[in-house]
Amino acid sequence: MSKVRGIRGATTANSNEKDEVFNATSELLAEIVNANEIDDADDIAAAFFTTTPDLNADFPAAAARLMGWTHVALMDAVEIDVPGSQSRCIRTLILVNTEKRADEIVNIYLREAANLRKWRVED
Repeated sequence: MSKVRGIRGATTANSNEKDEVFNATSELLAEIVNANEIDDADDIAAAFFTTTPDLNADFPAAAARLMGWTHVALMDAVEIDVPGSQSRCIRTLILVNTEKRADEIVNIYLREAANLRKWRVED
């Protein structure tokens, strides 16, 4: 039986430019889709995106639309501005209908955001 599971991911953009936000987001989503074997965008219930306050050139959700996620509920927001946190960061939480168990979900952290996983594990 299919269940809704959350998939987390994060990456960083090289700069606050539209193309950089799109490229980083597209790369992240492609990795998540591939690692979690999401074959049909119709299986994606929703995706939430946040960016750090220093990224405002465009919406990460727009990159998902360009990838064909035309009927997926998408939302963008600004991450809280925690002193010393990762800069130029794009985070996502994707809710997907899947047969996978929770321990089979693959969360993806790319570029400088790979440090987020290391930091959290050591805390």
